[in-house]
Amino acid sequence: MGGGGHNTNLLTYETLVHAISGAAGSVVSMATFFPLDTVRSRLQLEEGRVSKSTLATIHELVAKEGPLTLYRGMVPVLQSLCASNFVYFYTFHGLKTLRNRRNQTAGNDLLVASIAGIINVLTTTPLWVVNTKLKMRGIDQAREPNNNEYNTLYDGLVHMWKYEGIKKLWAGTLPSLALVANPAIQFMTYESIKRRVVASFNGLQPPAWTFFVIGAVAKAVATALTYPLQLVQAQLRHGHKFQNLPPNAGTLQILLYILKKQGITGLYKGMEAKLLQTVLTAALMFLSYEKISRFIFRILLHRPQLR
Repeated sequence: MGGGGHNTNLLTYETLVHAISGAAGSVVSMATFFPLDTVRSRLQLEEGRVSKSTLATIHELVAKEGPLTLYRGMVPVLQSLCASNFVYFYTFHGLKTLRNRRNQTAGNDLLVASIAGIINVLTTTPLWVVNTKLKMRGIDQAREPNNNEYNTLYDGLVHMWKYEGIKKLWAGTLPSLALVANPAIQFMTYESIKRRVVASFNGLQPPAWTFFVIGAVAKAVATALTYPLQLVQAQLRHGHKFQNLPPNAGTLQILLYILKKQGITGLYKGMEAKLLQTVLTAALMFLSYEKISRFIFRILLHRPQLR
């Protein structure tokens, strides 16, 4: 496929192009569908909020808090997503290149995607913890006046490190590691369907919309399978508000508590917004990623070797 050649070196131009394209694609798609992410986090984290349809929740938030509330915390989310997807795509394609001597299989993709996911979680969890805090700040201001002390990702990281300790920056790491299954299932599904689709076009490039559809299907499968864990992860990152639970309650305690109090539907609260947001975002991200990487590879291939 690319301009860097399949050698056994992680530092190829090809791997770098995939990483830049993945990061850029994720920023384009998240910026487009950001209000859906706001709805998802508000439904997940506000226990008293009635679970309405996505459009009804957007309408309610705009009526009560103004349209800007839908974009609260967008800049740090885009910064984190850019860093996170760069790490993920770089590791995924780097490891794939190393293993490329054998034919690619779904099992192979799942293994590589899982390793990439674990590396990604361990390096970028603090960014997402600060993000969740920034996003929910408007609601929390009355409860935590000292929460005003930071507005940016960097300030938030420094503030939490100083006042809450390094451990708090990795809150929710356990469900995040379990949630490595989400992008791993997503990438395995995406790569498997893509291989079949590309083969069926007999060497021709499939139209762009096919990547949008494949991306959507892959993400829908992954999200539906792992949603309850995502709900708990958001609670752990934000600091749960459940009255009868200790503040340091773990993943299993929170899962069982929600199940007991709200039933099985409680574990899927906000899933419509999450599915809508992640499926559309992932679909647009894969479409942008394929377009951007193809464009960069075309430029690289028409230039003298860069090495």
